Formats: sequence, structure tokens, C-alpha cells
Amino acid sequence: MLRKSRYFAYLLFVMAIFIKLVLFHGQLKARYIDMSLLDNLIAIGSIMLASFWTLWLPARVFKWGLGSLNVLLTALIFADLVYYRYFADFITVPVLMQAGQVGALGESIEELIHPRDLWLIADWALWLAAALFAQVWRRKLQTSSHTIGNLGPVYRASTNYKGKGRRGLGRLFPGLAVFILGFMLSVGPIQFYARTWATELFENNWWNVSLYNVTGLLGFHYYDANRYVQEHFGAAMSVESEEQEAIESWFREAKRRQVEPNETFGAYAGSNVVVIQTEAFMNFMIGQEIAGQEITPHFNELMKESLYFPNYYHQTGQGRTSDADFSSNSSLHPLPTGSVAVRYPDHHFDMLPQILKTQAGYATSAFHAYEGSFWNRNQMYPKMGYDRFYSKKDYVMDEPLGWSLGDKSFFRQSLDFMTQTQEPFYSFMITLSSHHPYSLPAETRTLDTGEFEGTIFGNYLQSIHYMDEALGQLVAGLKQEGLWDHTILYVYGDHDNSVTVREDYERFLGRKLSELDMHQIMNQVPLLIHLPDSKYAGVYPEPSGQLDMTPSLLHLLGISAEPYYFMGNNLFSSATDERLVVLRTGAFTDGQVYYIPSASHLFEDGQCYDLSSRERTDIEPCRVPQEEAMNRLDISDTLITNNLLNSMDSNK
Repeated sequence: MLRKSRYFAYLLFVMAIFIKLVLFHGQLKARYIDMSLLDNLIAIGSIMLASFWTLWLPARVFKWGLGSLNVLLTALIFADLVYYRYFADFITVPVLMQAGQVGALGESIEELIHPRDLWLIADWALWLAAALFAQVWRRKLQTSSHTIGNLGPVYRASTNYKGKGRRGLGRLFPGLAVFILGFMLSVGPIQFYARTWATELFENNWWNVSLYNVTGLLGFHYYDANRYVQEHFGAAMSVESEEQEAIESWFREAKRRQVEPNETFGAYAGSNVVVIQTEAFMNFMIGQEIAGQEITPHFNELMKESLYFPNYYHQTGQGRTSDADFSSNSSLHPLPTGSVAVRYPDHHFDMLPQILKTQAGYATSAFHAYEGSFWNRNQMYPKMGYDRFYSKKDYVMDEPLGWSLGDKSFFRQSLDFMTQTQEPFYSFMITLSSHHPYSLPAETRTLDTGEFEGTIFGNYLQSIHYMDEALGQLVAGLKQEGLWDHTILYVYGDHDNSVTVREDYERFLGRKLSELDMHQIMNQVPLLIHLPDSKYAGVYPEPSGQLDMTPSLLHLLGISAEPYYFMGNNLFSSATDERLVVLRTGAFTDGQVYYIPSASHLFEDGQCYDLSSRERTDIEPCRVPQEEAMNRLDISDTLITNNLLNSMDSNK
């Protein structure tokens, strides 16, 4: 009876975790992903592989082992669910390395937890009942064993010895059987997928959601952990000479597009450069009004004397703000998992602040009124070439707001630091006030959000309106300090706002939105470039992205990009018909077509759109640029993970 209760408890455990995985999947709302019969088998098999060892435990600790594993797996599922709601991705080992950042999310996490999440722990009451039931049976068995105990010490010792041996074997074989069955149920279907529609899944840099579509949640975490161990503790990887030559050949062609000695090359040599990376600043609201008020009036006014790029895309991955920072300053793609700043801060990259410092004598500073350890900035920024990093400890918290210091005070104090810096200077600023969950205090809310009042969408518009006011004050401060007429101002958004409810955007914009509309809305961030003489002002509709910042600014300053390895476009080159903007997910646009990959990541399952008609078209027009897009992601990942730029630069 004890053995039967053990197996019954184990069966309850497997069923409970399986139901939680089904509930988890149901809340993802991921396109093109359905749980088929094989997916269910993978889920059940992965649970068995994660828990078979509990059947080897002695009776007195079995229930604690199974209960503890239930708690751990439930916590993992819940953490992944909350993380996915914000990042549309899953937690990986590199993300866990920055686990201290999770506590800093504060109110954001509270907004991402829903009442229905309580279903994830509904089984615990049943588990407790099963454990109490097993305890009752154990006591009954202990009572009945007193009869055997009266047979005498010698016979009792012999019986116990044989009983222990039989019980040990009795635990060994069921555990092995569960392991073998779990292996067959999980690995078998995964291998089938990998040999059919998911070929080359584990070799290419696929989106984590695509991996999940094949491996299931627990299988994904096993693969991610194994990949991390191999990457950091396995044999050192090397790049074959043929592969390196192919990479260098690609960059020679890229430099042809980036290096163009036209009238804008060096036209602003010696100018100060102020770059503002704005938190969750999206393009869909630029020029828009609500309740008769402009949402971004200062940005709109500044557009009249600046270059504005409405088709500028964020190219971030899991690292979000950190990725935008890295990609903008290095002109390389971020990694598919984790943040470069956390995973490879000691690797060599061609960074904009380092180039400006060494090639043109710029004083370089980074400004972010938050903890310096967040996204490993204390370690990463000196490697990027910054002379000084002004973090939270350097600011007076005279306007506490949201995560840290309000943008108005942040800009004011940062400008004070800049005026004490020798010229020319490069100042890289990261704002915070428009960070999720966008909960500004009442006294800072000056926008009437109408029907969106009290919603997260309305709060987002409110926070962007506040940021815009702060931007207006910074521009006024630059003029007052006499810096405006010899400073290039470069303002862009870092990533989307994580508010993905289509109905909100349709109500705000007053029209129905297609799949293409929503994909562009969630990936387009504004870019504004103000030049010292306000020349070249206008709207530039060509596709562009965060990787374009470094080669473009170097061009304006008269510093050739030829010695460096950049993957972005030069926004001031005439070769606009050759632009390809690739997102970390594998989506891309060249201005003619727009490709949205599927969760399976098979090219044929994706969606190809003709941008002139904005209608979905045959897949073939997207085939060649898709191959180039995947090649670029692969090249970037190879450079970063193998520290290849270190040897390529030394061979120049």
C-alpha cells in the first residue's frame, strides 16, 4: 500500500505540472503555436525527466523531494509567464546572471501579475492532502510492524536487512523506467521535429519562442542551460579560416556602402554630440493629439528644423535597453539570448565613444540616474571607452519619480555635468521616467488622456508627454549654455512599451490595424537628428535602425568608418536602395518588402508584405533578403561570442 501511495502521489505530481504547462501556454497568446499531441507528449516526458529521481528517495523524504520540486517548477513557470508578458521571451541563464535586476522592476512586476495566475498553485492543496494521506498509511504500517518485532532481535535484524535491499531495488527500477519513458516521450518528438520542419533548429540563431515551440518550456530551459555550460565551460570555440574570410569579405562590401565622401562627410567635424536614448519611446504617437493636446509638442516642434526618420526600428533582443545601448554604439546586433554587457563585457568591440576619444580627442561620458551595476554598466562602460559614467550616486534625488530621478531633473543635472566637461564631448544619456508601468504622480500628469484615463495605455501616453516636456527643457538649457549651435543632437527610442493590446492602438489611431500595422508599431521608434546649422531638415522615410547610429555620426564628424567593422547603414549615404534593416527576431525590411517570421521560423511559414500596397504577397520576394538577414545575424553572433574582432583588428 505504501508503494501504491508513492506512485499515486507521483502521478498526481506529473498531472499537476502538466496542467500548469498547459495553463502557461494558454496565456502566452503566441501566434502560430498550438499544443499538438506531440507537444503534450514532450511536456509530459520533460516532467518525467525532471522528476524521475524522486522515485529513488526513501519513503521518509520522498514527499519532501516531490513537494520541493513542485514548488521549484511552479516558480519557474510563473517567473517565465511574468517575464514573457513584459519581454515576449523566456528567462535564460544569462538573464538569471542579472537576477538582482528583477527586484528593481518593482511596480512593473506587480502590473504583470494577474489574478488568474493563482491557478498555478491550486494543486498545492491537493498535494497537501495526498501527503497527509500517505502519513496516515505510514503510521498504520508502523503499527502493524510491532507484531514482527516480537519474533526476536536476530530474526528482526535479518528481516530488516532483506527488506531494505528489496526496497532499494524496488525504488531503482521504477525510477529507471520513468527516466527511459520520459526520454522517449520528449526526445523522440523533438528529434522528429528537428528532422522535418525544424531542421537546423539548434545550429541557427533562432528566436527563443521558436525553440519553445519545439522543446516545450522545460526542454527549452534544459537546452539553454546546456548551451550556456558549453559556451562558458566547454572547449573553446574557434572560427575556421574560410568562415573568417567570408565574414571579412562581407564587411568589405559593407564598408563600400558606409564610406561615401559626399558633402555631409566631415561637415560637422569637431561638434559636440549629445545622444539621448529614450525609454520606451515609440513612433506611433509622433504628431498625434488626444483631447486636443499634442502628446509630443516639443519633439514635434524640433522636427521642423531636424532630420526625422519615421521608419527607424529598434533592433533589440532580451537585453532591451542594454541591447539598444550596445547596438547603437557598436553597430552590431545584440545576442539572441541575454545581454552582451552581461555575457561578454571583456570582449573587444569597435565602440563609438572609444573611437571618438582616440581618433578625435573627445571627452566621453555616459549619464543614467540608476544603479551602475544594472546591466553591468560599471564594467561595460569603461570597456566602451567612456571617461566617466554618471550613475545614480552622482545625482541629487530632488525629483524622485518612477524608477529613480525624473527626466526633468536628470536632464538639468546632466547638463550641469556637461558644462564642466572639455569640448568637444560625446554625451550618451538614458532616460527613465517613461519606463513600464508608467505610473507618474498626479502632479506631473498634464495630459488629458480622455477615454484612456486610468489605463496602462493612457499612463504610457502620460509618461511620454512628461518626457517630451523634459526634452524641451534640455534643448532650452543647451541654448542657454551656448552649446546648441555646435552640438549634434541625436534622439531615439530604445524599444517598445510592452503594451500589446491591439484594440488600444486601434482606438487611439481611429482605424483597424493589420498584422503588418501592429508589427511595425511595436518595432518602430522615432529618430530625430538636429544638426548645428539646422541644415538638411526634413522627413526621411527610408528604412533605418539602431545599428545605423555609429557609422552615421562618424560620417558627419569626418571620421572614416573604413578601419572598423560596422553592420549598420550610413544614413547620409546616397545608397538608400541598398538598405536592409534586420530585427533580432529575423524580421526585416528593405523599404520594398516587410517580412514577419513565424514561430516555427521556417521561411515559408512567415509573412511577406509589399509595402507599396501594404498587402500580404507571395513569399518569394522576401527569400533573398531573408537569407541575407539571417546571414547578418549569424555574422554578428559569431563576432561577439568568439571575440573575433580582437583578432580581425589586430590583423589590420
